[in-house]
Amino acid sequence: MTSLYWMQSGGCGGDTMSLLGTEAPDVPTLMQSLGVDLLWHPSLSNLAPAAHETLLNDLKSGLRPLDVLVVEGAVVRGPAGTGMYDARGGRPRKDVVAALAKQAQIVIALGTCASFGGFGADGEIEATGLQFTKSQKGGLLGADFRAKSGLPVFNLAGCPCHHDVLGNVLQALAAGAKVELDEFQRPLDWYGMTVHQGCTRNEYHEYRVEEEDFGQKGCLFFHKGCHGPLVGGTCNKTLWNQRSSKTRAGVPCFGCTSPEFPIAYPFFETRNIEGIPIALPMGVNRAHYMVYKGMAAAAAPERLKKRVTEV
Repeated sequence: MTSLYWMQSGGCGGDTMSLLGTEAPDVPTLMQSLGVDLLWHPSLSNLAPAAHETLLNDLKSGLRPLDVLVVEGAVVRGPAGTGMYDARGGRPRKDVVAALAKQAQIVIALGTCASFGGFGADGEIEATGLQFTKSQKGGLLGADFRAKSGLPVFNLAGCPCHHDVLGNVLQALAAGAKVELDEFQRPLDWYGMTVHQGCTRNEYHEYRVEEEDFGQKGCLFFHKGCHGPLVGGTCNKTLWNQRSSKTRAGVPCFGCTSPEFPIAYPFFETRNIEGIPIALPMGVNRAHYMVYKGMAAAAAPERLKKRVTEV
């Protein structure tokens, strides 16, 4: 059996809610198929407080082996590095996280807060991710941290992380497969493509048929702040509820898989200089973009201008 301990740190519980949405297979079947012994989950377990304390002490001391540590939510270090804004039994939770990580074979930061600090990274709670603070490597555990397996923290970013990402990463690790990571330690199979890839609005984007308001079919990048071409993620590869995503529902991508999420400017606004977005799609040269997009807009088919996708 693979022992797994799920730690809830400074977060909203959204990644747990995502997990509960797992359908194929459902959560019990997934755990059974992987041979996972779920030692503790803050929402699913019913250990008495004394029994939980004994379990924690045994895991931290190494008396009981820990194969996988999953941390949900940012690590709170405030005030002044003490961690007492998020204390458990009078002890900073950050110390418990660090002690468990030291004993685990695999450490998974689930969600953007656990990966990069998220909403509290710029605030007085001094939030951080396990091995990153935003895009800066280090975090709680340090840039050189390795779990007992010799692997760094796996950052499964997202607000929340899609449940299939966690399930498939656990399956890969259980099978002994190598999981390739990007520069922010996110699995390339899931974060190596942009959210824009697979978006149903792609043709509108290519011809710069853009929207200045909601409720239309055109592209949301140029005026409405869509981060789809800017960030890696699974949203249009692995649909939520197996049927939709933000952009398919008409909502701009917020870029929630980015180390810099949440952004410090309005979500529904594209920053620009003389009509040219400041942040350009990945791999696009600014000079080429200015020429190409002007020509593309002039060549846009009438059916796209009329928001008709059928030929």
